[in-house]
Amino acid sequence: MQFTTIPFDELTVQQLQQIYKLRVAVFVVEQTCPYQEVDDTDLIAWHLRGQDSTGRLLVYARLMREANHQARIGRVITNPEVRGQGYGQQLIRQAIDQIKMLWPTTTQINIQAQHYLDRFYRGFGFEPVSEVYLEDGIPHQDMILMLN
Repeated sequence: MQFTTIPFDELTVQQLQQIYKLRVAVFVVEQTCPYQEVDDTDLIAWHLRGQDSTGRLLVYARLMREANHQARIGRVITNPEVRGQGYGQQLIRQAIDQIKMLWPTTTQINIQAQHYLDRFYRGFGFEPVSEVYLEDGIPHQDMILMLN
C-alpha cells in the first residue's frame, strides 16, 4: 500500500471523488447515519490516503492541527472490500507518523472514536477521556494519545 498525505487544495478532482465516495458509502449508507458528511473541515485538513497499486483507495483519514500543540485524526475509514487485513492498523501508524512530521511540536493527538473501536485505538496508546456518548446516533468516546 502506498500512502500520500496532501492538503485539500492539492487533491485532484478524481482523488476527492474517491474520498467522498468511500466516506459516504460507509459513514452515511453502511452505518445508516444521515448527516452532512462533507464539511468545511476538509478545506483545512491534510488528507491521508492509502492506495493499492491500481490506485484503489483502501484507507483514509484526515489530519488537523489544533490549538495548544494538539492534532486530531478524523474520518478514519477502511474500504469494506479490504477490512480485516491489517490496513486500518497501518493507517493509524501512518497518521501518527504524519502528524509528527507535519507538526513536530505536537504533544497530544485527539480522536473522536466510535466506541466499538476502543480496544483498537488503545492498541496504539490512545486512552479514553470521556464517557461514551451518542454522535449522530452512534456511540462514541473521546480519546487522546500523548506524544513524547
